[in-house]
Parts: sequence; structure tokens; C-alpha cells
Amino acid sequence: MSEQIHNTARPVLQLRQINKNFPGVKALQQAELRLYAGEVHALLGENGAGKSTLVKVMTGVLQKDSGEMLLDGTAQSFATPKDAQHAGISTVYQEVNLLPNLSVAHNLFLGSEPKRFGLIDKKAMAHQARQLLSSFGLDINVTAPLSDYSVAVQQLVAIARGIAPKRGAACTKVLVLDEPTASLDADEVHTLFQVLRQLKQQGVAIVFITHFLDQVYQISDRITVMRNGCFVGEYQTAHLNKAELIAAMLGKELSQQRHHTACLAVEQSEAILSARQLSSGQSVQQLDLELPQGQAVGLAGLLGSGRTEICRLLFGLDQADGGSLSFAGKEVKLSTPAQAIALGIALCPEDRKTEGMIAPLSIRENISLALQAKQGWWRLISKKKQQQLADFYIEKLQIATPDSDKAIGQLSGGNQQKVILARWLAVEPKLLLLDEPTRGIDIGAHAEILQLIRQLCQQGMSLLVTSSELEELTAFASKIVVMRDRRKVAELAGGDLNPDRIMAAIAGASV
Repeated sequence: MSEQIHNTARPVLQLRQINKNFPGVKALQQAELRLYAGEVHALLGENGAGKSTLVKVMTGVLQKDSGEMLLDGTAQSFATPKDAQHAGISTVYQEVNLLPNLSVAHNLFLGSEPKRFGLIDKKAMAHQARQLLSSFGLDINVTAPLSDYSVAVQQLVAIARGIAPKRGAACTKVLVLDEPTASLDADEVHTLFQVLRQLKQQGVAIVFITHFLDQVYQISDRITVMRNGCFVGEYQTAHLNKAELIAAMLGKELSQQRHHTACLAVEQSEAILSARQLSSGQSVQQLDLELPQGQAVGLAGLLGSGRTEICRLLFGLDQADGGSLSFAGKEVKLSTPAQAIALGIALCPEDRKTEGMIAPLSIRENISLALQAKQGWWRLISKKKQQQLADFYIEKLQIATPDSDKAIGQLSGGNQQKVILARWLAVEPKLLLLDEPTRGIDIGAHAEILQLIRQLCQQGMSLLVTSSELEELTAFASKIVVMRDRRKVAELAGGDLNPDRIMAAIAGASV
């Protein structure tokens, strides 16, 4: 691993030993970040690394529990985002947070409009808007509604608004960009990067959050890596190669781990699902995939590589616009989750809190949901049947609860995950899609879920499992498909099933 770097210049903004806890979750533990004027600083890490929480602390959305934040060497604590903006810290989120029905000019100066005789001076506002956007290389009609323009133009307008002068506020010192290129094509990314280089020359410190590693190397001067709410390291981009960066993000050193897997020799079996050149917009491109009957296949890759998108596509949440898909030997077209469930496909989503569970409902009610949906809402499952299902899976999966009537939202993360697994096991699927099934759960529950995956394979069920934990994948997978930039780049089996080979494939290198 490259050495962490030291800079004798004073950071424009520094966060030191930041801690932030939520009920049952240590979101930030001794987190660190140093931002220097005139630099693009990439803030990287997988889902759950703590990036968003750190940015929210930095910008006044959340209050830290402990630690120190220094702006130009002076201790600061922002009570609100407006306080941070007045101090010179602006944020542009992935979803453009503007008002499309208002004009471009009005969006740029919303809340700080030039006034004349107590009224908004639209002529002066339009003039100032044209001047500001000209520095971004944008020559557009600033009096037209923002909705008239592309997402790329709207993104540039959002950035321009971030650095636009505001009454009573300091000039922008720090600009935070959260996934600014997620919806842009290559030409639009090039335009954005030209703007960022201009802002660098003006002395702005830019935080660049992205999952596109190639873009990190194109635009950033410095990288901070976070993992599990902790600071991993700060590096000069020019001195950190991609394999080392991936190792820092995933927590493994290349050529350091040699993990034995029990799945080196697996009997050949017919495919339960087969995809040929399957595509869905920009999210999945030309995917070839075979899932054998009674085996677990792993999906590896960094955040944004296409892992979750594949699960959504195979569950009918997203629709294919190219290629073919066969299930149990018959060609199928999935346009809704109901169709997938009817075939025998189930999905445990990555974000269990917002997509997997209904927090106020009981364990019993959450477990019964998928079975009720499968048999139709006009044939209600009796409370007695619900209770039998709940009791069976509480015992089978060792769900820690005094009874099945407890609200799922009151359970630990590991037990919530078990309830969602129970919901889908109750419909007896032929193929179970597990998207990060062990994220955010304790070690004991982690081991139990891995053991359950093995048991399900032994019972003849097929599984497709995505995970950022490489050793976890090699512990149960018969083969591992590696994704990068929404494309399959490798398929590993046998002696190649080890973390070194997986990380090399993710990095586009060889070991």
C-alpha cells in the first residue's frame, strides 16, 4: 500500500477524530478529512463506509457527537446547512436540488436575488446569471425555465449556484459534489471536469464523491478512503495505483490473503437461469450469465459496478431492452416483480430498511407479505397460518425476539435481515437473489446467514449473492462473476476463487 501523505500547508477545512452514533450503529469512528485550497479531493468508500454521514456533519445537516472541525484553522460547529453555506461550504447532491419550474437565473440566486426598490430586479439577475455561467462555458437563455435544459446543464447550474455570491455569506471555500457524473455521458463529464479545473484555479477546495474510479484518476489530486465509518488513509492520487486503491476500499492487500474455499470442485448441473447479451439501458450491458441449479454464484465488484442492477433486472424491477433471458429452460420476459415471484424468483434487497421491511409491522406480518402477494390479496392468509409461519422461521433462523408480534423496526440489523430472508423462504423460491445479505449485521448473525446459504444450496435452491466481502463470497460460491463499469469482466472458478484474483479482475490487472 502506498504511504499516506503529509502536507505542511494548512488545510482550508479539517475534520479530526469525528464520531457520530445512531441507535445501534456507530456511523463514524475517529473519522478524518483534510481539504486543501485549489485541490480536487476524492472521498471514496463502499456503501456504509460513512462518506454521506461525514459530509452531513461537515455541512451542518448532522451534529457530531465528538471530534473537531476547523475552517481556516478556527474551530467550527454548524447547527444548520445555512450556517455552513454562510461560512463558505456548499453542497451539490446527485439529484439536482433545484426548482425546474423557475428560470435558470432565479435558480442561481434563489434566496439571494438582487433587489431594487424592495422587488426582485430581474434584469440585474439575468445579467449576473449570464456572467456567472459564461465562466462555466455556458451560453444559454437564463430567463427560460430550468426544465428546458438537459440534466448535464442542470448539474452545471447547480454547481454554479453553489459558488454564486450570497448576501452575508463568505465566498465559496469548499464545494462538495456528491456523485455529480452519475447521469452524465462522456462529453458532459468532460465539460464538468473543465469547470472543476477552473474552480481549482480560483482556489476552491472540491470534494468529489463518486464510484467511477477512472474519473478519480482523471480529476482528483488527493484521495481519502473510508471503510465501516473509519478513516483508512489519505493518499496522493498520482502515487496510488488502482489495485492499491481497491485494496484500501475493500480492506484486503493483494497477495496477502490466500483463502481456502470448500467450493473448488462442484458437480456440473443444468442452469436454472441463463442470460445472453442481456442489457438494460446504461445499468447493465451485454451480460452473459448462467446460474446452475443448486449452487450459489457470487457477484463481485465495486459500488456502481452493476451488481445491484443485475438483481433488480432479474427480479423484474428494471426491464431489459436487449438480449435474452431463460428460466428453467424457457425464455421469459420479466416486466414486474409479480412475474418473477410467480416463476419462483425472490429478492432480498441491499437496503433492507427502505426496500425490504415495513418497520411498524410485526415480524409475523413481515414474514407473511410475500406469500400473501403470491397467492393474491383476495385469499387472505389467516392469522393462525401467519403465526405458524412466523414460529417456524423464528426457530429455524434463530431470530432473537420475545414473540412474533414485535415490530421488525425494533430488531437488530441481523435479525431484521433474517426476517426478510424468512419472508422469501416462505414462498419456496427456485432462485434466491441476495444483495449484500450480511451488510451492517453483527459477526454472529453474519456466520449464521453464510451457513444458511450453504444449507439452501444443499437443499437444491439456486442463489445469486452480491457482496463487497470477498472472503465471504469465496466461502460459499461455486463461481464468481466480476463486474466493472456495468459490464461482466471476469468469471472465476476452481483455483481462481480467492480474494487476490477477484481484486485483480476488479482493478483490471493480473496477479
